[in-house]
Amino acid sequence: MKTQHGHIHLERRGDHIARVKIDKPPHNNVSVELMKDLADVLEAADGDRECRAVILSSTGKSFCAGADLTSRSTDGPIPERTINPLYEQAVRLVSTELPVIACVHGAAIGAGLGLALTADFRIASPEARFAANFVKLGFHPGFGLTHTLPRLIGRQRASLMFMTGRRIKAEEALAWGLVDELVAPDQLMPAAEALAFEIAESAPLAVKSTRKTLRADLADAVSKATSHEFHEQQWLMQTEDFREGVRAVNERRAGNFTGR
Repeated sequence: MKTQHGHIHLERRGDHIARVKIDKPPHNNVSVELMKDLADVLEAADGDRECRAVILSSTGKSFCAGADLTSRSTDGPIPERTINPLYEQAVRLVSTELPVIACVHGAAIGAGLGLALTADFRIASPEARFAANFVKLGFHPGFGLTHTLPRLIGRQRASLMFMTGRRIKAEEALAWGLVDELVAPDQLMPAAEALAFEIAESAPLAVKSTRKTLRADLADAVSKATSHEFHEQQWLMQTEDFREGVRAVNERRAGNFTGR
């Protein structure tokens, strides 16, 4: 059975596995609507007694290249908000009940990295790249990454990624524990299915209970992290450096930052 929710495709084959695909090529850039549709689909899978694991993949060149800044205007005032609706969806994504395996075939950048880290496991191909490139934009990390990235790879390596914006290759990501398995591109889905079937063979109530224990404080921690992240992002969006960072991305060049 196949269904579609905006750019999110869901396939069920009667094998206890929900195959969820983001189909917004070429880069699957995040938006509130896209993440809401994804959270809706994952929550629906939670309510399906026959579903025991989820495989998350995407089409196009990138797994998810984060926010699309090419259309962002640097002119005019930045609207003030107290809550970022995108981050509300991030909290929903880490609050789901079923184990999620992410297939990362290309770049997972910025909020796209944050999306990859909402999953329990990441299987990647050699073409995968990972970056928290926010400082290259004159911006503060978001999507809960200030909690989820150090939680996964340690504070020191997370600090390196945050403060340099460096792209981490798949081999290094595997060594750091950012990726659980590295396989050839044509083996991404078979490897994810093998892991999903291994999970699905276990007692489903026990799996859910164990996962809930392991992620007990994750939703609250991500909620607190995104609140702080958004506060920092709000004032940074008022700076000359942020406007220069957006221009630099649009013009495909390094930013000329002044600290103002």
